[in-house]
Amino acid sequence: MHRRSFTIAAVTLIFAGWSIAAFAANPDEGTNLLQVREAVWRSWFANDSGTLKKLVPPETIVISSGESKWKHQAEILQSAAQFQADGGKLVRLEFPRTETQRFGDVAILYSKYVVETEMHGKHSVSSGRATEIFVLRDGQWTNPGWHTDGEK
Repeated sequence: MHRRSFTIAAVTLIFAGWSIAAFAANPDEGTNLLQVREAVWRSWFANDSGTLKKLVPPETIVISSGESKWKHQAEILQSAAQFQADGGKLVRLEFPRTETQRFGDVAILYSKYVVETEMHGKHSVSSGRATEIFVLRDGQWTNPGWHTDGEK
């Protein structure tokens, strides 16, 4: 049993080191990844369907807090359009904590987020956690999946 635990710990450390080394070898990729993450969020709030289609591929799966149905690209585009049609505006977007794991062309971001929106003059602040998956395709990070939950 102890041998198995040691093996699992060793493999975990190797992958963690590989993940950190991948970003250390090319720090611009890590910065670019965070910029793409922010672009996805801001594009949704702005209903920028061109950017969303580029960064959120058709096979995307999204699980959101409080919603029973999972979403795919079409529903993401539809919800962004509905937010804007309802008069929604992004006031503030922050990621006070983010940790990244990198496995080759796949990166996983674990974050805390704070979003402030305005709807018909009324401000609303929500916060929570997000787990986001990014895949590097043809030199461009895409965001084919995420899961968010609200803070309690």
